[in-house]
Amino acid sequence: METKIEKNIIEIAKKVLTDESEAIKSLISTIDVGFEQIVYAILASKGKIVLTGIGKSAIIAQKISATLNSTGQKAVFMHATDAMHGDLGIIDSEDIIIFLSKSGNTPEIKVLMPLLKRLGNKIIALVSNIESYLAKNADFIINAHVESEACPLNLAPTTSTTVALALGDALAVCLLEGRDFSKKEFARFHPGGSLGKKLYLRVSDIYPNNALPKVSEMDEIQSVILEMTTKRLGSTAVVNQMDELVGIITDGDLRRMLKNGAEFSKLKARDIMGTSPKTIQPDEFAVNALLKMQDLNITQLVVSEGKNVLGFVHLHDLLKEGLI
Repeated sequence: METKIEKNIIEIAKKVLTDESEAIKSLISTIDVGFEQIVYAILASKGKIVLTGIGKSAIIAQKISATLNSTGQKAVFMHATDAMHGDLGIIDSEDIIIFLSKSGNTPEIKVLMPLLKRLGNKIIALVSNIESYLAKNADFIINAHVESEACPLNLAPTTSTTVALALGDALAVCLLEGRDFSKKEFARFHPGGSLGKKLYLRVSDIYPNNALPKVSEMDEIQSVILEMTTKRLGSTAVVNQMDELVGIITDGDLRRMLKNGAEFSKLKARDIMGTSPKTIQPDEFAVNALLKMQDLNITQLVVSEGKNVLGFVHLHDLLKEGLI
């Protein structure tokens, strides 16, 4: 049965986004020397960050933990309830604990906080209520105050979790900058998927998987067609007597030859080749090969070092690697 909402759905969605974005903007003024001290304390620590929380705050803590790990800061998630049943063993003496909570006054916090204080670790409260039990017992406070949730009942964690997530991102980026975290390090932590491959996969990792179509500039057209057919790349490099790259022949060159009606049995490779083959060096990132193909509107590049032909990299290779 079809149902309809009396209120305007588009306006509801826009209001949620407006409310949450304004809540984030309102916290910009709260980022002060206290936040800076937190960043320096973490950078100076020899331990990891342990993030903990309950309910939706626990889910946000997990995400922040994942972001920190991916940007060079060791972090683990410890559910606040599980902490009271053995998971406190996760914590080492030099770890810093970040406790996420909106109210900062839940029964679980009041049970767990004395246990954490007894361990002697520094505690950061990422909390909306800065007058709460959690805030008053923490060593540092990240102000995650929100006036109300985007939920019209002011009950479902919406704005509060968005704000906490944004503050976690701000912390992660500050730590990243503080450590001069590089693209190379980022790639080391992201070896899978297209993101990682864009940062580490090189042309030299791809072209050896392809056969190398190559003919002499004096080879007859029949030999050219056979080479292109057997190597299945739709093109072939053309070299001179010193095995130096001097041209390229593509399917398009063959079609133009036939269209011109020339007696191709009398032609040589040099008669139909393109004399400005588009090349790329083997140590280039594969994503640069993709960008070059897109810019030139072509589907393959000759891999070469100087005039020495090494192979081909094809658009299909990049597609198979998930770069597109």
